[in-house]
Formats: sequence, C-alpha cells, structure tokens
Amino acid sequence: MDMAHSTILTALGGIMMLTGSAQAPTSAQVETALKDRLPKTKVSSVDCSKVDGLCEVVAGENLFYVDRTARFLVIGRVYDMQTRQDLTAARLLALNPDMLVGSAAKANASAEAPESPAAGAGTRVTQPAVAQHLDVSRLSDKGAIVWGKGPQRVTVFSDFHCGYCRALSQTLESMNVTVIERPISVLGSREIADQVLCARDRHAAVRAAYAQDPIRPGPKCNTSGLDENEAFARAHGLNGTPVIVRSDGAVLEGFKPKPLLEQWLKGAKS
Repeated sequence: MDMAHSTILTALGGIMMLTGSAQAPTSAQVETALKDRLPKTKVSSVDCSKVDGLCEVVAGENLFYVDRTARFLVIGRVYDMQTRQDLTAARLLALNPDMLVGSAAKANASAEAPESPAAGAGTRVTQPAVAQHLDVSRLSDKGAIVWGKGPQRVTVFSDFHCGYCRALSQTLESMNVTVIERPISVLGSREIADQVLCARDRHAAVRAAYAQDPIRPGPKCNTSGLDENEAFARAHGLNGTPVIVRSDGAVLEGFKPKPLLEQWLKGAKS
C-alpha cells in the first residue's frame, strides 16, 4: 500500500471512530470549531445530517466537508454509490439554480486550509475542465438512446433530473438532427435512465422522463451501457450536464439557444 492510500485510510479511520462517539457534536458546535480553525473563511452553513461522519460546509459559493471535530477537511465530491448520485453536484445546483450544470466543473470547492507553514494562506482546489474535444466513437451503442432523423448527428450527455437538459431536449426536437443521448447520473437519475433505456419506445420515454411523467415499462434489459457512459464521463471530467458533442468531437457545455446551436453544428469538420 503506498503512502497516499495509507494516509487517506488513516484519516478516514479516525473520522469513523469519531462518528461512533455517543455524543457527537452538533452542526452549531462544528461551525464554532470551524471559526477557530478557519478564521478567514466566512461559513454560510454547516449540515452534519446528510452523510454519516461528514459535515457539509457552505462558504459563499463553495462547498467542502469536515468531520465532526472540524479537524479533517475534505475537498472534492461525495458520491452515493447506492443511489448513484453525485451529492456534491446536486447540492451545488441547489445553492445556485442559475448555474448551468454543464459548467459545474468550475471550482467545485475551494476553502482556506488550516493555517500552517505548508498550507500558507489557503488552498484552492478545482475540478478538471472538460476537454475541448471528445472521441465518443469508442463508446458502444448499449448506452445510447437515439432519436430524431436529421442528417447531422449530435451526442448529448444528459441527466433526466436536469432542467437545462430538458430545455436542450426540447430545442433539439425542433431541429433537423439525430440525437445520440447518453444519460449519466449526476443528480441521482440512474433508475429513470434504466427505465428509459429498457422502454419499447425510447424517444417517448425520454419525453416522459423530462416531463416527470410515468414511463411505460418495457422488459428488463442490459443497462451496462449506462455504466459505460458514466465511466467515460468521469474519465473526461464531465461533472455536470448537459454536455454536447458534435460529429467531429467538438464540445459545447450547458444549454444553448437554437440559433447558437445551429451555427455551432454548421462548423463541424467533415
């Protein structure tokens, strides 16, 4: 085991031991402790009820986590493997509904680190930016929901809980394009994506999913293609939706109005 993994496991082990305390500190007590440890950070809220052993801390537009003693600080994303939901992305969107989720890769979290000679005044951590070009040709068809009959083909990484994805879908419906929709569960929509993929009429299921209407069930099917979509998204820094990929691999993030989309699609290199 390398030193990095050993350090992480030691820290997590310490957090779990503290979690088991009979009288765990309250959110208010954690906030008080944070004021001592991070005096230059203006904390907006502390919530210790969402994830066992961790307290969510909101500081302005930033989000990070600490243990209940405010000793260990965690900067990054919390992912619920049972619901397949990126809890951090969902919370960031709730904090700022006007933020295009496709741009959620912007500074997922930044926080002043505890003052020490090594840390200096503070540490800023940002998520990797989405690549400007993506090769989606190696993705199998198993995770693709294809609809539309236009000559231009466009791939969309989407989440059925994403309002901007719904708006984009409605816009693409009015355009002469073929859409290869690849659902990823950023906001906890994996169960819905499974239903859409297995539906007999996938296009109708897509419309129903975005409208939050019941999806007409189909037979059980192989949904491993959705796992492939999500693995690809993680590997390429797709932390939000929608992400639009042109036939030549060019990438556009977030919802865009129809005139801009049409102009952008015309720029595809043959």
